[in-house]
Amino acid sequence: MVKVKGALAFAAVLFAGCVGAEQPPETTIRKNIEARLGATAKVESVTATPYGGLYEVRIGNEIIYTDKNADYLFIGNVFNAKTSQNLTKARTDELNKIKFSDLPLGLALKTVKGNGERVIAIFEDPNCGYCKKFRQTTLRQADNITVYTFMYNILSPDSFVKSTNVWCSADRNKTWDDWMLSGKVPPTAAKKCDTPNEKVVELGQRLRIEGTPAIFFADGTRFAGMVDIKTLEAKLATIKK
Repeated sequence: MVKVKGALAFAAVLFAGCVGAEQPPETTIRKNIEARLGATAKVESVTATPYGGLYEVRIGNEIIYTDKNADYLFIGNVFNAKTSQNLTKARTDELNKIKFSDLPLGLALKTVKGNGERVIAIFEDPNCGYCKKFRQTTLRQADNITVYTFMYNILSPDSFVKSTNVWCSADRNKTWDDWMLSGKVPPTAAKKCDTPNEKVVELGQRLRIEGTPAIFFADGTRFAGMVDIKTLEAKLATIKK
């Protein structure tokens, strides 16, 4: 998955220049980081942490850290030395949670295996190799699960063509599985139909989905990227029914 990009992709950065003495640290941090990193950084929030005077800076789905004057940036994870808990990951997961019930599931394909009691939503591009591998391995082994698939076309114009032909086919789930599992190209739809393509792209952007597959669970948490069946089952086991 895409992580902090461009000018942020380094372990520590020294910023030169003066900071406003009268401004609160949060204001100074936001102003200086956005001014000095430009288009690569849109600061969404700045929060003081209990970690040695560091401030948490949220940029997209990522968290980085800085001092109160924004003289330095620290890229990486903060761990609790006593418990070994990854505090950065826990915080990132919390910030990126959604309300699952708010997902417009009518824009997705729906597949039910077994009793379907466990529910996930996946954003996939039809031309995403990792999405195909996830379906061919992990999802094939999962049972008693309901899967909502949002066709999230971000890789190429051809992705829109394939998604349109899937959505307008007589059997959407079969056409999708034929392509993702067996490589059978979706045939051109016999007739045009209204597709949710643009709405799904807008939804994915609002949810800050930067790559596929992106997996959302009933508790609102997400996985970025494909996972194996052991990891998926372990996660599903933590969710209360």
